[in-house]
Amino acid sequence: MERIKRILIISSDKGLRDVLSFCFDGWGYEVSLCDHTISDIESIKRISPDVIVVDVHDARKSQLEICRLLKDDFITAFIPIITIINKRQLRQQLLEIRQGVDDYLIKPPDPLDLRVRIEMAIKRNQYSLYTSPLTGLPGGRIIEEVLRNRIKADCDFSFGYADIDNFKYFNDVYGYLKGDRVIMQTAYILYSAIKRYGKNEDFIGHIGGDDFVFITDTDRYEDICQNFIRLFDSLIPFHYCPQDRERGFIIAKDRTNKIKKISLMGLSIAVVNRIRPLNMNIIEINDRLAEIKRYLKTMPGSKFMADRRNFKTDNASNASCFSQKDRCMDSYKPIGQILLDAGVITPEQLDEALSIHWKRGVILGEVMKELGFLEEDDLIEALNIQAAKGKTYGIHSE
Repeated sequence: MERIKRILIISSDKGLRDVLSFCFDGWGYEVSLCDHTISDIESIKRISPDVIVVDVHDARKSQLEICRLLKDDFITAFIPIITIINKRQLRQQLLEIRQGVDDYLIKPPDPLDLRVRIEMAIKRNQYSLYTSPLTGLPGGRIIEEVLRNRIKADCDFSFGYADIDNFKYFNDVYGYLKGDRVIMQTAYILYSAIKRYGKNEDFIGHIGGDDFVFITDTDRYEDICQNFIRLFDSLIPFHYCPQDRERGFIIAKDRTNKIKKISLMGLSIAVVNRIRPLNMNIIEINDRLAEIKRYLKTMPGSKFMADRRNFKTDNASNASCFSQKDRCMDSYKPIGQILLDAGVITPEQLDEALSIHWKRGVILGEVMKELGFLEEDDLIEALNIQAAKGKTYGIHSE
């Protein structure tokens, strides 16, 4: 049974309070009313509303102060705030809204319009709470919901779980900022593979850290995994310094505090195919993924393996492995590295451009041109250098 949503309405206008209370109570919401400006948010914490509606009829600072107080407090920072403002003072009030308002309606509001805004605000808030702040991808709660819906729909699908081998050692040696860049690029590489070989209905999630999931059709997962690994193994080594990249390992301490040679990062992708008429639940899918992951972790290099025990045979499929000698980094360089080596851009400029490229999905060269870091001739020359060998491996310019 769905939980009843709680709304707090703060307004000194009794007529507005009565209308909104009547409507939202009839729609099944739990409504709390306040007829004065609140200066202490402890009472709001006790109510724990899903949404707060504030009637800012004259844009007094005291009325908007509550918005700032709520956003500054850890407990209430994520509660959506919708203001009801006077059209005649719209410009002044919008300037004040910077204090922490998520949405607004012109007074007097249509209760139905307000209800739509409230539902949208709750949905956005739930999504933002369960998404990765680093990659923007859906997190654990949303992943579980999507997986349950696929199972409930009784359709065939492949559920893939990918994590980065040796990421912890990279993070220890190079620091968390460079580790975050690896995570962001990995998310973008997975997105690129899904976009190229998957379908519009496919799903990508970020469980957290270096763990990602995807859902696709059973006839598409192999192409996705192969492309994901090919791009990862070609691009991620450039997060290492030239010396580490050339020798193929870093020096780091293991869990027993012993110095070891740690190979460059790779991918392990476990896939479970849910094929009718066999109906697996979430626990069974998770157990199979864990079993495949344990097996893959015993093997070097990037690899993927799918559990086919619900196909005609009763055995799991063999793993497809990619060793370091399969990497095409000896002949392929990403466009950013070419420009960096040529002295056209600085490392700081490359970092800034890559962050935009990964978040917006705009071609890296176009981003650098937009930022004024290079001219068209510089980009064309770099693309010509890259094209000679990069296309051999089917790697598009990133």
